[in-house]
Parts: sequence; C-alpha cells; structure tokens
Amino acid sequence: MKDDLKYRFLKGLAETLDIARTMKDFPEAKNHDIRSLFLEFADTFKNRESVNIYTDGASRGNPGNAGAGIIITAEDGKVIKKTGKYLGKTTNNEAEYQALIIALEEAKAMGATDIKIFADSELMVRQIKGEYKVKSEGLRPLYGKAMSILMGFKKYDIIHIERDKNKEADRLANEAIDSANLLK
Repeated sequence: MKDDLKYRFLKGLAETLDIARTMKDFPEAKNHDIRSLFLEFADTFKNRESVNIYTDGASRGNPGNAGAGIIITAEDGKVIKKTGKYLGKTTNNEAEYQALIIALEEAKAMGATDIKIFADSELMVRQIKGEYKVKSEGLRPLYGKAMSILMGFKKYDIIHIERDKNKEADRLANEAIDSANLLK
C-alpha cells in the first residue's frame, strides 16, 4: 500500500471513526492492505524487549556547544528511534555520557529489558565496564546516573566501536549543534 493511501485512509478513519464509511470512500483500498496497514501501525507501538543502541556525543571547543546523537534499533536492525539533542556547553566526554543517558531513558520507556550499546567513546565504554576509574568530577554524576539506569535492565552490554561504524549517531549529534547555532 502506498504511503499516500496509508495517510489518506488513516486520516479518513480518524476523522470518521467509521471503518465501513471509510472503506466506501476508498474503494481502491483492499481488505488485506488495510489489515497490513494496521499491523504495521501496531508494530510501531510494540514492546521491544531487546534493542541495540548507538550513541555519540560531540562538543565543539571542549568545552563548547555540544550535542547528542542516538539511534535505537530492533534486533533485526529496523530503526525504532533516531534523534539528536542539543546539550548546551559541555565537554566531549560529558556529551558522550549525556547521549548514553538519553538513549537509556528512551529504551527504558519503550519497555526494553535487554540492550546492547555501541559507542565510539573508549573512555566511556571502559568506565561503564569497570575497566577504568571515573576520575573526572564532571563525569562522576553522569556515570552514576548511567549506571543507575543500566541496573534497571535485565541484561546489558556495552561495546566500543570505531568512529566509522558510528557515523549516523555522530551526524545526529552534530546536526543538533548546528540547529542550535542557527537559532542564535
């Protein structure tokens, strides 16, 4: 079913809340197409037990204008959530943690219980794994908040990936900074 037909059908259905009337208004819509549409729509609200999370934080100036980029996917790779957020002025490492916290809160809100996190910040990944101590005063509260949220998941893993495998999250973080700069 084409996107335009999906939009028109859902709009008609929402406006009338009368499926029989809506079907008369859209004779080109077949019953199996309508069923598929509702199943696809319902899938967007499905409770996701296992998700993959890609995060990145960016700061221009360190400290400077910063942004967070997050991508949450289902196990099959289907993107569930993709967003960037302007963070104000902060360091790069603080931006990395803030991006992680935003992503964890999103995953928790969608009902995820098992998560895999992919990040290109080796420092953050090793700190979360307990391989490095958190020495920075600025990172300690962010680390504490991230660990607190992580403890609410049944299972989690955090994996360091190379920057070139995290380009989309990086792009979202930088777009968030650019968008904030346009408002000035």
